[in-house]
Amino acid sequence: MCQLNKYQYIARLESENGNVFWAGIEIPKAKELLKSKELPNEKDFFENAEILPFNPLNRKAKQVITGTEERNLREGKVRFLAPAKPEKIVAVGLNYIDHARELNMEIPDEPVIFLKPPSALNHHEGVIIYPEQSKQVDYEGELALVIAKEFKNATEYEIKQNFSRFVLGLTCFNDITARDLQRKDGQWTRAKSFDTFAPVGPWLYRAITPEEDFRIQTFLNGLLVQNSTTENFIFKIAYLLSFVSRIMTLKPGDIISTGTPPGVGPLKRGDTVEVKISKIGILRNRVA
Repeated sequence: MCQLNKYQYIARLESENGNVFWAGIEIPKAKELLKSKELPNEKDFFENAEILPFNPLNRKAKQVITGTEERNLREGKVRFLAPAKPEKIVAVGLNYIDHARELNMEIPDEPVIFLKPPSALNHHEGVIIYPEQSKQVDYEGELALVIAKEFKNATEYEIKQNFSRFVLGLTCFNDITARDLQRKDGQWTRAKSFDTFAPVGPWLYRAITPEEDFRIQTFLNGLLVQNSTTENFIFKIAYLLSFVSRIMTLKPGDIISTGTPPGVGPLKRGDTVEVKISKIGILRNRVA
């Protein structure tokens, strides 16, 4: 991972010719950028990122670069793909103290987890498809982790001591949910699993500790609708990773999303929803 550690942000991109590649902004450049702005944006990647010589999710696989990727990147003729190719997406049902208070629910003794299928994966600027079967589709802005290596039964201590070996990066996630179907079914699989119901991105923030604090906000058509921080987590990141790894083997590219803060609400066709996380970026999607 040493070569990867020089990057603060990494992104999975697709060029005009359909070639998929990874690019990153080195830590000194990222620090310079953030002196004058709150968050990096797409233009910052176009102007400052360099193409990685390897795939961070498979270090043995060299990237196939045709020569047009550098030009496409500088000209902004690329699109941001989901920064992972997960075997599974693991999500947490209730993980904010202020959300539990909002719902008048007791604080759980253990995390409530569920799965979303990889077929639900969506990307920055991707379209969320409103399914005909549902009359209420909700946003749920969240902080997510992308797993860096295969592991099982990791302890909290191990994760805290070597966080960047376990976690490739942190990113924005929107746990889109057909709320009426969730209530109707009494369990969550159908409500959480429609195609396009797992937007993630736009890139990964390389964190060196699981104890950084992040502000998580969701905007609906420009209006702030969710606003909290990870200080309100019921279960911290290292605990969640350890807890999940004691149940299932985690693989490179798997996504763990850490729960949503208060303020969850409905979407309608034509809406634009943005998940904004401090130090990371903004995930933007339109509903159709």
